[in-house]
Amino acid sequence: MRKSQPFNGDLLYVHLNERDQYVLSCGIEFIEFARSLADSMANILLLKHNFEDGEYNRHTMLQYVPQERIGKLVADDVRTYGDFCWMDFEEVEGLNVLTGHEIAEILYLGHIKHHLKLPFYNQLGNRFVYLAQEDGWFNKIYYRNLNDFFRVLSEAIPGKLAELRPEKSLFGIRKKRLYPPINKEILKSLSPVLKEGAVFSFKNIGQNRNRMEIPIWAVGDFSNMDDMYEEFLQALGSPFAGKLIFDKKLKEWSLLAQ
Repeated sequence: MRKSQPFNGDLLYVHLNERDQYVLSCGIEFIEFARSLADSMANILLLKHNFEDGEYNRHTMLQYVPQERIGKLVADDVRTYGDFCWMDFEEVEGLNVLTGHEIAEILYLGHIKHHLKLPFYNQLGNRFVYLAQEDGWFNKIYYRNLNDFFRVLSEAIPGKLAELRPEKSLFGIRKKRLYPPINKEILKSLSPVLKEGAVFSFKNIGQNRNRMEIPIWAVGDFSNMDDMYEEFLQALGSPFAGKLIFDKKLKEWSLLAQ
């Protein structure tokens, strides 16, 4: 749970675990995840939540959100839920054929935020398991296909930049500057440092008239984000692991590796 360090959205932490197909993050919220992967979610089975407009499934004794109501869930302030855990599924019939053992595995996921076995079920056809405490502070997301993670990251970083670095018009009015998504192959080339645990620091951006540079530091594997932030502050005095470069004229992203 969030304790002492208010990040104010000025950093993004990512730890990629390829073997177990999950990503730990701090700084990416459900609304950003859903915006990137809206075309990939059919229905949502709620494991931990405070959403008040779900449907009840008798077999699992859990609430779920039909696809047509996901927009309402996205619009809700899920951070206030505390624990916010769910997995997607294709058809309600899939819920009704889960075994007792499988339901127990799913309940364990929501409670412990870790798997007993990789949490992908053929009956459900699920692509994700989303486990969060104070959404955006501690998020652990399992991906059936890690390409979906790189898709989220490719849009989340430019989105953060647009929020934190607004453009001033002629009259001094601040407005969002739109940045294109980052090519996923660029981000995939960062996999070695993401597997260590990396921070993208928007507070430490360098820029001139032609380009903008987002520095990246390797900080390690953390599940406690206060500890991660303390390690990041220590890492600021060490060489960065790389920089994402945005060319303002070409409107293109590139990577400067250290």
